[in-house]
Amino acid sequence: MTEQTDTQDSSPPKAGAIIVPVTLFEQNCTIIWDEPTKKAVVIDPGGDVPKILDAIKQTGVTVEKIWLTHGHIDHVGGAAELREALKVPIEGPHVADKFLLDNVVASGARFGMTGVRDFAPDRWLDEGDSVSIGELSFDILHCPGHSPGSVVFFNNALRFAHVGDVLFAGSVGRTDLPGGSHATLINSIKTKLLPLGDEVGFICGHGAGSSIGQERMTNPFITGEM
Repeated sequence: MTEQTDTQDSSPPKAGAIIVPVTLFEQNCTIIWDEPTKKAVVIDPGGDVPKILDAIKQTGVTVEKIWLTHGHIDHVGGAAELREALKVPIEGPHVADKFLLDNVVASGARFGMTGVRDFAPDRWLDEGDSVSIGELSFDILHCPGHSPGSVVFFNNALRFAHVGDVLFAGSVGRTDLPGGSHATLINSIKTKLLPLGDEVGFICGHGAGSSIGQERMTNPFITGEM
């Protein structure tokens, strides 16, 4: 479990975050909370639910929602179980990933992941929607390419985003899975993420986070296609 300070800001709102790596894919399940209220959200509980529950307990926050960036098994494998354990709603991803959530069990079987469930979220998300936890509000950006229904959560006041598997430090999401499109992904990054501003920091679905500016300057998948 790795402490993150990307979401700290010198002026209100105040937020905190921890990353809980889960599954064999070392997926960044992320817990983000509103500091004044300690109300929290779990983003992409891909599996290892007991580990996530332990992290929640250690952090001392109250989880009120689960948010999903997209429907791939390493991001959603534990979502139904965690929803049942916490009695909280699931929000996201975009409805274009419904075919993935309808086949979580089959997808899990291909990777030896048992105990997962097919499910539907309590709310699908779309471009222009917003979600909130405590005093924190995040705008929804629909960023297809890695999957048809991938979404990004962006908090303008914090200059912070959770980008799922759309963009990585030095790389971008793979596009060889069903519904993937490299051209669509690069377009999403160029038209939705880069305009957010170079100072925007982000947590991604795997590995270390980065900033929009760093990736604009050094990410070969972006600089080679500008």
